[in-house]
Amino acid sequence: MNTIIHKAETRGKADFGWLKSFHTFSFGSYHNPERVHFGALRVLNDDTVAAAMGFGKHPHDNMEIISIPLEGDLEHQDSMGNTAVIKQGDIQVMSAGTGIFHSEYNRNKDKQTKFLQIWVFPNQRNVEPRYDQKTLNLSERQNKLQLVLSGEPSADAVWIYQDARFYLGKFDKDFNALHTLKSNSHGVYAFILSGDWNINGNILTSRDGIGISQTSEISVTALSDQAEILLMELPMLNE
Repeated sequence: MNTIIHKAETRGKADFGWLKSFHTFSFGSYHNPERVHFGALRVLNDDTVAAAMGFGKHPHDNMEIISIPLEGDLEHQDSMGNTAVIKQGDIQVMSAGTGIFHSEYNRNKDKQTKFLQIWVFPNQRNVEPRYDQKTLNLSERQNKLQLVLSGEPSADAVWIYQDARFYLGKFDKDFNALHTLKSNSHGVYAFILSGDWNINGNILTSRDGIGISQTSEISVTALSDQAEILLMELPMLNE
């Protein structure tokens, strides 16, 4: 079993006034050769956007881009003609494929928006760009791992061009769950959204991350009440 721990305070940082961002992996002006990606997981940004501010229109290609709002509302527009608002409890995905332009703004004039921006390497290049979002049933993650993203179309989860599975959980104190990996070529990256956790014997707290590979299952136990976690299972890309 291979384990790597990224404590919250070791992440890269960017502060543009209207945007405060923490980077688990190399991004923008933050470059750490030991933290470029974890398997197919390329970017994990923890962003706070000031009221009525946001990202202007910018391009992406050949990347799966996932947004998970944690607080407030985020308005999305793209070159495919989509205009949508995502809020806490939603998940959004774009397959950038051959190329797409999009913008993201905090539509609230009186409060900040927080969200996770996640990039995953696709298993197919130059696909036709696509967009999807879903409003999740929050009760489905109470004391269990709720599937919110997969590698194939699903009624309850968004999907991407990669053999990946994302789960969200909100556990009572001392509640435990075992996650069995789909393949021995996969790894799991867990990101702590809130509270304290024991993951395979490692104690982690809010905004810490842990990557585990070369194992068939992982154990997660909440050490505080209503603790929240994001679990991402992805191929390790022959590492």
